[in-house]
Amino acid sequence: MEQKAQTFTASLSENLEMLKKLFGNTMDYLPRTFQIGETPAALITIDGLVNKQTIAQSILQPILSVPILQLGGQQKLCYIRDHALATVEQKEITQLQQGTDLLMAGFALLLLEGASFALAFGVQGFPLRSVDEPANETMQLGSREGFVESVQVNVAMIRRRLRTPDLRFESMTVGKQSRTQIALCYLTDRADPAMLEKLKQRLENLPLDNVLAVGYLAPFIHGKGVFNGVGMTERPDTVCGKIEEGRIAILINGTPNVLLVPYLFIENFQSFDDYAIRPSFAVLARVLKFLSFFISMLAPGIFVSVCTFHPELLPMNLLTKVAQAITQTPLSMMAEMLLVQILYEILREAGLRVPRNLSQIISIVGALVIGETAINAGFIGGPTLLVVAVSAVCSYTIPSLYEVVAILRILFILLGGTLGLWGICAAVVILMVDVCGESLYGIPLTAPLSPFSLRGMRDFLWRTGWKKMAGKPYLVKNMPGAQHEEDSHGDK
Repeated sequence: MEQKAQTFTASLSENLEMLKKLFGNTMDYLPRTFQIGETPAALITIDGLVNKQTIAQSILQPILSVPILQLGGQQKLCYIRDHALATVEQKEITQLQQGTDLLMAGFALLLLEGASFALAFGVQGFPLRSVDEPANETMQLGSREGFVESVQVNVAMIRRRLRTPDLRFESMTVGKQSRTQIALCYLTDRADPAMLEKLKQRLENLPLDNVLAVGYLAPFIHGKGVFNGVGMTERPDTVCGKIEEGRIAILINGTPNVLLVPYLFIENFQSFDDYAIRPSFAVLARVLKFLSFFISMLAPGIFVSVCTFHPELLPMNLLTKVAQAITQTPLSMMAEMLLVQILYEILREAGLRVPRNLSQIISIVGALVIGETAINAGFIGGPTLLVVAVSAVCSYTIPSLYEVVAILRILFILLGGTLGLWGICAAVVILMVDVCGESLYGIPLTAPLSPFSLRGMRDFLWRTGWKKMAGKPYLVKNMPGAQHEEDSHGDK
């Protein structure tokens, strides 16, 4: 609190001493002292965050070339602010904390003897990754542009697509140590003001010291249910489509991922390609995704429960083959399914973390060890491996739910091996109650199915054509069951 109360003084030496105490002997803190006429001055920068050519041409050269005025430091700095510099962004600051924040953001500070304020110039010059196609959200008919790690670049990509004055970007700083810049993006005529204010309060009260990725923020802005009420995307066109429906996007400096609030459960089964193809094929794609979701989550557990407690449900030919495979393996069906599932997750994690030139080797080893060799050695059965493979492939059709589905899959295997189909049915009911009872900022997670909205169902399983949807946006704040004063149990 003492640091925030400090202000710049009229003494240049005192100002430099305050900054020196904050930064110490760090090698990238670069104070440069010089004279403007007869007035001592200092230009403060952080090495690696600024463009030195811009500083030389757009700051130092204009400042040193102005007529030498017989003015005091305060008047001279005001003259520089008003007359000397017009090609760079500049801000007048009096607080020391604000000055350090701008230094960390790539600004340069100009201090003069006798001036009780400083000028900050936007001369950012740190290296940035070029705009490229998102690696995790490949689309056939959408844009090939994806977000990068710079908030300013991401803001420009959104602004280029939505050329309306109703588009707003509100800058905030989170993280006591990292001082990470974030930006709230929304449309003033679409977003709910109560939702926006509640989100701001949560972000302002974050207890985190560092915010380095979207995973740091997400737990503090969604509910406590099984499924996440906060979406994530790397595509600017997806963000534009979501905020047009009244959502709020959170852009975080240092990461290409953008958070979307609120994020309905049905949106996990939708993609941007659905709106660029025929509605009939979009319906087929969504049905396949729903089917894949239930197969990936329930198939291993149901298979274990049927083989262990309810073999009469299998056709005789299939039952004979399954029984033959079980008798040739040393483990029980539940243990065997868990073993294969855990081995698959290990291989997946290894394939994600190893260098790319070794990922193909991991795939070959996994196919040989878990596949042919394990079956021939009698450690696992062919039906078990088939079920795990099918459920794994199905889970990749809904990548946003992979983490939750992987955990639920293991849970259903344990329930199927101990309690049978009745345990799985009870767990499914509990899961449905949890999903239906969850809301985020007053918006039900299962909307528009529960509470039911006939108008909202036009983009649920069936996607209505653009001729009917054009000019008639269905805002999330207008969904049935929306509560703007108080959230449900998952959001309190």
